[in-house]
Amino acid sequence: MKIITLSGSTRKTSSNAKLLKGIALLFPQHDFIFYKKLGELPVFRAEDDSHPWTDSVLEWREQVNESNAVIISIPEYIYNLPAIIKNALEWIATSGEFVGKPVLPITFTPHEPRGEKAMQSLCWSLQALDAQIVVQLPLFQNEINFEKDNSLSENESVEMLKEAIKLLGVE
Repeated sequence: MKIITLSGSTRKTSSNAKLLKGIALLFPQHDFIFYKKLGELPVFRAEDDSHPWTDSVLEWREQVNESNAVIISIPEYIYNLPAIIKNALEWIATSGEFVGKPVLPITFTPHEPRGEKAMQSLCWSLQALDAQIVVQLPLFQNEINFEKDNSLSENESVEMLKEAIKLLGVE
């Protein structure tokens, strides 16, 4: 199974990117694609969403189309989803790569209750794209521990994460 992962953080030491790498270590039998080129997408403007598209837009759409599932992990920025994710999703709106695609939206924020509004905003965008949201998963950095190899330390939150990922069709 090919799973594309998207981090909504642009920080070089992103905890969201680290979480996605830890998730991949939980399921080594699957092909995880860490899509790192969201920043190369032009700012979405409806009048630009026509042939000829830029190479970055074509590659982004192709990567999503070829994946079996999507995992999106985001922080919360001013009570909303990060602009880099919103922009990427807007480039998918007319081409339809998310239609029926199983998606696991994750908010990974420092502590409760942060992330609630970002999750709501992300899910609204995914619903508009007709994505199949398997479950909404709020996670908090104070509940997730990483080992030296970036694997996730087993605990209740990680067990919940494993079960959520299985809903994508991953076994």
